[in-house]
Amino acid sequence: MTLDDLFSTIEARKGADPDTSWTAKLLSMGPEKCAEKFGEEAVEAIIEAVKGDKVALTGEAADVLYHLLVMLSARDVALADVMAELARRQGTSGIDEKAARG
Repeated sequence: MTLDDLFSTIEARKGADPDTSWTAKLLSMGPEKCAEKFGEEAVEAIIEAVKGDKVALTGEAADVLYHLLVMLSARDVALADVMAELARRQGTSGIDEKAARG
């Protein structure tokens, strides 16, 4: 499964019954709750990275990616737009790019 496939599945769940789909349930709670859940998953990934547990970090990283895509979907931000922004930044030093943002 690619991130595009996952994002398409998340988008398709927007109108699904929250009682039958975890994604639909998250989305029905609103963008703020989706953002909160993303933050929780990110913290869990950080903890596993610090502990050095590769297996646990792999699982948490998958959770982070999923919840990031749910959060984007909740705010109607297309994955394609995020990918286009990454492409725009390609070849630019991270230091230069950050300085350009002020």
